Amino acid sequence: MAQTTPLRRRMIDDMTVRNLSPATQQSYVYAVAKFSRFFDRSPDQLGVEEVRAYQIHLAGLGLSWSHINQVSCALRFFFGVTLGRQEALHRIVSAKEPKKLPVVLSAEEITRFLQAVPGLRSRAALTTAYGAGLRVSEVAALKVGDIDSSRRVIRVEHGKGGKDRYVMLSPRLLNILRAYWRWARPKTWLFPGRDGKRPLDPQTLQVACKLACETACLDKKVTVHTLRHNSECRIIPSRLAAIA
Repeated sequence: MAQTTPLRRRMIDDMTVRNLSPATQQSYVYAVAKFSRFFDRSPDQLGVEEVRAYQIHLAGLGLSWSHINQVSCALRFFFGVTLGRQEALHRIVSAKEPKKLPVVLSAEEITRFLQAVPGLRSRAALTTAYGAGLRVSEVAALKVGDIDSSRRVIRVEHGKGGKDRYVMLSPRLLNILRAYWRWARPKTWLFPGRDGKRPLDPQTLQVACKLACETACLDKKVTVHTLRHNSECRIIPSRLAAIA
């Protein structure tokens, strides 16, 4: 584990008082550390010109613009907030991300895909992500008590930006989750990991998506993000009522 230097501690404290999520804090610290290692110098000895050179380097590697922009946000926070260099807030820019058309799946493709997901737990989790429009981290962190069958809602804790919210729970998804619960009998986490003490690793669901695409012979790349933003989202085909 890397030593927490006074400078890193200060940055973490700055992010904590601004209530940045743990995931954001981790990604920001990691981005600044990689930036520092690239120049083999302490980051407080570098400036916006080095940031610009580093951005050009990342673009040359063919990394996604969303990744490069996340690094830019981390460096803008470090220089502008932690080091108090106000000019960095304006001089460290982010790129305009190219817009891509979303992957659209038909009801028949959704059915084939979800039926091909290996394992009942992953299948129920991905059906929940699709039917309720949840992010992969949100569906993995669901607890049994988050399912409110009487009000037909799902409570999502610490979603994007650390905010809690409720999403609608359709009767068809509720039936699927009830069938899953009768089979798995989860205690705390709705979709527990192998030891049952921790929630399912989100990466497990991403791997399940990849395997399902191959099994269903889909010519489209489907991720949990695809399921969440699909045009058919929240409309579960009737044939899926029996998947659990």
